[in-house]
Amino acid sequence: MSTVLQNLRSTLFAGLATLIPVMLTFYFLRFLYVNLDKASAPLVKEYLELEIPGVGILFTMVFIYLLGLAVTNFLGKKILSIGERIVDRVPLVNTIYTTLKQITDTFTKNSLEAFEGAVYIQYPRQGLWAMAFVSGESKNTSGTPYYHLFVPTTPNPTSGYFLMIPKTETIPAGMSVEEGLKTIISGGMLAPEVNPTSDN
Repeated sequence: MSTVLQNLRSTLFAGLATLIPVMLTFYFLRFLYVNLDKASAPLVKEYLELEIPGVGILFTMVFIYLLGLAVTNFLGKKILSIGERIVDRVPLVNTIYTTLKQITDTFTKNSLEAFEGAVYIQYPRQGLWAMAFVSGESKNTSGTPYYHLFVPTTPNPTSGYFLMIPKTETIPAGMSVEEGLKTIISGGMLAPEVNPTSDN
């Protein structure tokens, strides 16, 4: 009976883990759409003498684009930095915001391009395999090539460990950095069914 309850609980949590980010995304976009549609519809009707249903979608896209422009210039970065310092002083809110921002930053193009690829290494001991991302290369005094690796933690890949390991002790993961990050964040649930490690 306990096994049945445990399976039921695990299944419910898996469903919640899938539903929560989808619903948060839906309500956020719905909030933007409804409010921008309400604000823009009268202006469009007054100045353009047009009634365009769903004009909020267009304004939502424009708003997001303008926000992107704002935070990528010098002044916008300064304003964002000040806002983040204010948020950082609010208990609980700072933890939620920081965590979400770190995960979001992990998936930005620049962050992904900072890594050269994904590999598997035996860590923290022989027989246990961990995924790592190649951040650089070097050679020791004997000329042996080494990988500089970032070994992220699960489910938050923004923290982890820096390791230097001989190239010969790594195995290419056979996936992109983005796919590797998805595997780590999901706790292995999105990992390929066949991995490249061997029994030797």
